Amino acid sequence: MKNNNNIQNFDTYMASVTKISDHKTQKNNNFNIRSLISGKSKQTDELIKLIQMVSKTNSTALILGETGTGKDVIARAIHNSSSRNGPLITVNCAAIPSELLESELFGHEKGSFTGADKLRKGKFEQSNGGSMFLDEIGDMPLSLQAKLLRAIENKTIQRVGGSADIKIDLRLICATHRDLEKKVESGEFRADLFFRINVLPIQVPSLAERRDDIPDLVLNLLKIVDTEDDFKPKFTPDAITALTRHNWPGNVRELKNLIERACILFQGQEVTSTNVTENLLRLKAPNTIEEQNEIWDVTSELIEEVEFDDDEENKVDNLPHPNNYKDWFTFYDEIDIRRHLQDIEIILIEAALEKTNGKIANAADILRLRRTTLIEKMKKFSITKNDTN
Repeated sequence: MKNNNNIQNFDTYMASVTKISDHKTQKNNNFNIRSLISGKSKQTDELIKLIQMVSKTNSTALILGETGTGKDVIARAIHNSSSRNGPLITVNCAAIPSELLESELFGHEKGSFTGADKLRKGKFEQSNGGSMFLDEIGDMPLSLQAKLLRAIENKTIQRVGGSADIKIDLRLICATHRDLEKKVESGEFRADLFFRINVLPIQVPSLAERRDDIPDLVLNLLKIVDTEDDFKPKFTPDAITALTRHNWPGNVRELKNLIERACILFQGQEVTSTNVTENLLRLKAPNTIEEQNEIWDVTSELIEEVEFDDDEENKVDNLPHPNNYKDWFTFYDEIDIRRHLQDIEIILIEAALEKTNGKIANAADILRLRRTTLIEKMKKFSITKNDTN
């Protein structure tokens, strides 16, 4: 195989786009899966049971789930709880250019293409005796899928530019956030490869499906964040409640980013539910009235002048007008309207309850809602009040 790609230092480049984890580490037969996976929800318990079952075999595992759910953590848990003493090698199929992925997986002989100035072992050989994790396998080019299928079935590989069969002994773990069955139907993924890797599919639940795990996740993420303990914030119970109400489209990765954000904005301070909704989920710095006014001044210039209703009874000062949203698609590729409107409802209901000292009837009046309607919305969004009326 010849490649016209002019790469001066092939080995350095490949090291920058892939990662190798657990290099030749000694296996711990008493490995505790919960040291990697936090939470006590029913969904998490079922996931751990599935990991324990698959780790006892050498079968190929296929991990399915949304982006950010921690599929790489599941792969590590499968490997660490298995009896394999070799390393866990990870390759992200979506991060490596297709013309280089074959050499990355199977290795190459010296002189097989431009930049191949010496023999190089691929990830299959490096993971011999251990496990190889092919992340985002749904993005693997069709041209490589046939060679991967042959490697799985024959347990042998050939380096790029070579002809000798090299035996391999490893467990293959694959993951994707894509719908492989649809890709098979569209011809983008080989049906025979799909059936070969789909031995035991493991569906990783989204964070929204395991909200009960959020308190444990927050504690564990705070432990591992790269900040001194004295500077780590403390989340109040109402802050944790606010976190459990969020939809988490970015899943655990989004929660991890929020925890790191909290460590920056609230060093050694207490984080409340207001801080969560106003400063962490919305990326607004705390206690900066000047900044808020500046943001309002900038955004008000983005819209045309709006004619308001002259009826003073229907006019509310200082509220964003619906026309303010006209130009949002100038700055955003997409908007989750249901999530955005839900967040607005939650904030206004909580503010109304706070203003009326938890009196639902009074809060319903200032929100111009029926009392029963407000109660239903409070149940829907898990909103509590301090006092009863």
